[in-house]
Amino acid sequence: MADLATGDLRVLREIAERGSFTAAARALGYTQSAVSRRAAALEAAAGRRLFERGRDGVRLTPEATRLLARARVVLAELDAASRELAGIPLAGGPVRLGAFPIALVWLAPTALRTVAAEHPAVEVSVREGTTPSLVRALRSGTIDLAVLTLTPPFRPLDGDSPPLRSVTLAEHELLLAVGPAHRFASRDAVEVSELEGERWIASPSQGGETLLGAWPGVPGRPQVAATVRDWAGKLALVAAGLGITTVSALQLPALPDGIHALGVRGEPQELRRIALVTAPGRDGTDAIRAVAGALRAVVSR
Repeated sequence: MADLATGDLRVLREIAERGSFTAAARALGYTQSAVSRRAAALEAAAGRRLFERGRDGVRLTPEATRLLARARVVLAELDAASRELAGIPLAGGPVRLGAFPIALVWLAPTALRTVAAEHPAVEVSVREGTTPSLVRALRSGTIDLAVLTLTPPFRPLDGDSPPLRSVTLAEHELLLAVGPAHRFASRDAVEVSELEGERWIASPSQGGETLLGAWPGVPGRPQVAATVRDWAGKLALVAAGLGITTVSALQLPALPDGIHALGVRGEPQELRRIALVTAPGRDGTDAIRAVAGALRAVVSR
C-alpha cells in the first residue's frame, strides 16, 4: 500500500459527508474533475475500490469506511498540531456544531453566549443542516456534535456501527402558529378536524427530510399558500394573515410579537424529540463537553 496524502484523506472525508463528488468539490473549493482525480489516486494508493458510484450519489465501501475512521484521527491530530503552533490552548480549541434550522432560532445562540462568557478559549463554528446531512457529517468527522430533531418511532439514526451516541434534550408536541387576526388567535388549542380548509405556510423538503409546515395529520390535502425556507419569512407571512404554520416549542421564546402559538388535540399526536448526538469516541474533550453542557442547561431552563 502506497503512502496516503493528507489532501486525499480530506477529500475522502468530504465525499463521505456530502454523498457526491460534486458536493465535495463545492465544499473544498475544487473542481469536480480534481476531486475525481484525488479519489482515483486514493484508490490507487489503497490498492482497492473505495467508492461505490450510483445514480443516487457515492457511497463508501466497507474498506473505505474503515479507512475513514483512521483518517479522522489523523486529520484531528494535524488540526490540533496547527492550533498548538498557532498558540491556541488545547484545553479550548474549536468545536464544530451542527444544528437543524429551528435550533438556530433560539437554542444554539443562547447556549453559545454562555460558552463565550464562561469558556472564552472554546471556538464554536456552526453548520445548519437537515438530520440526514448532519448524521453524515458526524460519521465523516466534519462536525463534533449535532442538535437533531427526531420523529416517532425514533429509530436509530443510521445503520452504521458503532451507533451514534444520542442524548434526549427535550420531547414535545408540535404547535400551530397563527397571526393576530386569525380565528384561532384567542384559542389555547384546536381539534385536528378544525384544520381542514386552512391555508398553510410550508417549508420545502430537503436532503431526504420534510421540513415543518402543514400539520402532518391535517384532514385531506393541505392547501399551501406559500413555500418558504427561511423561518423569519414564514412567520412574517403568518403575521400578515396569508396562512398558518407549524412550529416547535423551541421557537416559543423567539416568536415575534403578534404570533400566537396553540396546541392541537386529537389523533395522531405529533411528537418531536430534540437530541444531542455525537459520534463514538468524539465526545470526550473539555471543549465539546462545555458546549454540550450549555445546550442541556438552556433546554432545562
